[in-house]
Amino acid sequence: MKLKELLHAIPVQQFQGELEVDVLSLCFDSRIAVDDSLFVAVRGEHTDGHLYVDKAIAQGAKVIVLDEYPVVFNDDVTYVLVADTSYVLGLLATNFYGDPSKELKLVGVTGTNGKTTIATLLFNLFENLGYHVGLISTVENRIGSEIIAATHTTPDPIVLNSLLRRMVDQGCDYCFMEVSSHAIVQQRTAGLRFAGGVFTNITHDHLDFHSTFANYINAKKKFFDDLDRFAFALTNHDDRNGMVMLQNTFGHKKTYGLKNMADFKAKIIESHFDGMLLEIDSHQVWVKLVGGFNAYNLLAVYGTAILLEQETMKVLTMMSEIVGAEGRFEVVHAKNGVVGVVDYAHTPDAVENVLSTIRELRQGKQQIITVLGCGGDRDKTKRPEMAKTAVRLSDKVIITSDNPRTEDPLAIIRDMELGVDSKDRKNVFTIAERREAIRAACHLAQPGDVVLVAGKGHEKYQEISGVRHHFDDREILEETFNEQ
Repeated sequence: MKLKELLHAIPVQQFQGELEVDVLSLCFDSRIAVDDSLFVAVRGEHTDGHLYVDKAIAQGAKVIVLDEYPVVFNDDVTYVLVADTSYVLGLLATNFYGDPSKELKLVGVTGTNGKTTIATLLFNLFENLGYHVGLISTVENRIGSEIIAATHTTPDPIVLNSLLRRMVDQGCDYCFMEVSSHAIVQQRTAGLRFAGGVFTNITHDHLDFHSTFANYINAKKKFFDDLDRFAFALTNHDDRNGMVMLQNTFGHKKTYGLKNMADFKAKIIESHFDGMLLEIDSHQVWVKLVGGFNAYNLLAVYGTAILLEQETMKVLTMMSEIVGAEGRFEVVHAKNGVVGVVDYAHTPDAVENVLSTIRELRQGKQQIITVLGCGGDRDKTKRPEMAKTAVRLSDKVIITSDNPRTEDPLAIIRDMELGVDSKDRKNVFTIAERREAIRAACHLAQPGDVVLVAGKGHEKYQEISGVRHHFDDREILEETFNEQ
């Protein structure tokens, strides 16, 4: 593609060099620059791409997009000056891949909890309705039956548009994607055309990145602010910040909820470990998910499907068949009657949701034994809150490691222990090695008890000192149950 074509509708301030040069690839990492590539110098959280312009040129880049001209120009290179390279990267990727998001219906799901479940349920639902569908999520990316490993909740703009182009070329009608707050701030979705946006909820998380809760809210809100008048904006009316998301959106405003008046309403009629009976807009449907948080997730799925002009009864029928995302309230039964639950809960609110659901479902006075850790190199302020919530809603808690990454696991555990009152210490144990913590919880459990292993969910690794090792919570839970 000629650079002149690639720059169509992009706010260029100045340029130096030739506009007729061919661009064969895009990159913002100088290490993957090749002959005839275009390198975008992005100012990131940890480094500044402007420091690597010379390296990109040495590896063959012929076009450099930056927000500050270099002191010395290379006569063989075209320099394009823009105000915001992060924003322009998304527009360039959109142009380079032929604006794929306009050729299918793209729906973004954002919020603290529920993004993966809602996006996955929508993918499964629309496949069952007979459509070709794409998925972009924390767990995996999908193009129909093809599974593509996910490295981020929301990929960078180049990967994102490349995936969308492949979806379009393979005949996808819809794509459902998670939109993280990081991605919104870093403008990874710039240039994309959304058919709709869904807001789940917002609770304490990612303050290591956003600094304040207000910034976190505004990041989510920006996604809805950027929707156009042809899109729908569906929000959780029961969340205290739900209506904030709709304040400045041009999208068609719709709401869902279990408590407040809303366009899409539901209530839980019955609930068991293997599913629940819901009433959605006066229709009853049995679903294979459990808990109030999943009632919200399913209602968001239903509302999205109706806003995408699907038939009500077909949607409800298919909803009774679909299952949730991997690692989200996955139930494992032991031969002796102990029930295991694996869940990705990694925020105070998510821990409260999953434990409240277990308390509602358990029979009699059976114990709830929770295994819980917190990730390293992430928001430290939520660590004592997560432990405090787990202790309040469990009979016994084992504090352990999650993904310590580059932090000392014992330092993370000490942060968590700050949330444990002295009067509760007798029911709280510390076992730093996660495998042994899970095994200990299983051996403490008696028939009918529930063991919750929280925090990692679908992840098949544990990251220690920056190195990933195979680790699967469900696998260890099943192995231990089989030994008993």
